[in-house]
Amino acid sequence: MKEQIITKNDSGQRIDKYLHKLLMNASTGFLFKMMRKKNITLNKKKATGKEVLKEGDRIQIFFSDETYDKMCGKAEKNSYFEELSGCSFEHVHVIYEDEDILVLNKPVGILSQKSKEGDVSLNEEMLSYLIHTGELTEESFRTFHPSVSNRLDRNTSGIILAGKTLHGQQYLSGCLNDRSIKKLYHCIVHGEVNSPDSLDGYLSKDENNMVHLSKEKTLDAKRIKTEYRPLASSKRLSKLEVHLITGRTHQIRAHLASIGHGILGDPKYGDIEKSRMVLKDFNYRFQLLHAYSVTFPDGREFVAQEPPVFHKIEEKYFR
Repeated sequence: MKEQIITKNDSGQRIDKYLHKLLMNASTGFLFKMMRKKNITLNKKKATGKEVLKEGDRIQIFFSDETYDKMCGKAEKNSYFEELSGCSFEHVHVIYEDEDILVLNKPVGILSQKSKEGDVSLNEEMLSYLIHTGELTEESFRTFHPSVSNRLDRNTSGIILAGKTLHGQQYLSGCLNDRSIKKLYHCIVHGEVNSPDSLDGYLSKDENNMVHLSKEKTLDAKRIKTEYRPLASSKRLSKLEVHLITGRTHQIRAHLASIGHGILGDPKYGDIEKSRMVLKDFNYRFQLLHAYSVTFPDGREFVAQEPPVFHKIEEKYFR
């Protein structure tokens, strides 16, 4: 008999959902059959599968060791945990950390989350970091995976939020979904910008992950709103602070490009030739877009230091 004691991270979910995570190779039908036959019990009583788990609940599983190991995919999970344990976490730059969340400063050139098998993203590095600090154990990893809650393009730097616990993930997800977290970006764009403005429109995405903007609502298009104000400007370049009110794919990049102020270094929406002329002096090949700060509903604000190239460009063009 195996017994699982429900932790804080596993509480608040239905027992059938929990069992799917624990016994990853078991079908839904098999799990409900085992509960009907009392081969899986909750606090030594028959479970229906709909019970919501509480911290301290005990699940008893009456399987042979061989069946249990097969159903929970123990070999696969051990292998992945070991792989993460050996992963570097050199890109995990911690701005803030508490029991539930991490605020990180992502460098350019690394994915927020992997897009295909074999990728190593900031998410994997964050898991490795938690393993090495002792906050993520092989046992807890079987049913709960901490994860990043927002994404930035590979070539965008700045703030990434991650939930270390279920409570942290739910809190961040709720704040991001209801837009109660204020997100400010810094970017350097082509052209002179001397006054603040607000941009409205509709955004749609094609099969090549390219977005298109329109003033009127079209099929599958989503409304976007972007506010910006200049922090510094010259005839050639301007540095902007952008308030991302809605958060859509490539929103800032496409919105600013649509008014003739494409982001310096942006390979999709910017002016490549003009970007090369500027960036060749700085030996830099990424777009100058940085997720600068987040402010939580309770007033806590966190700021991510910009890459050094921002300051080098400011010294040359804005002073």
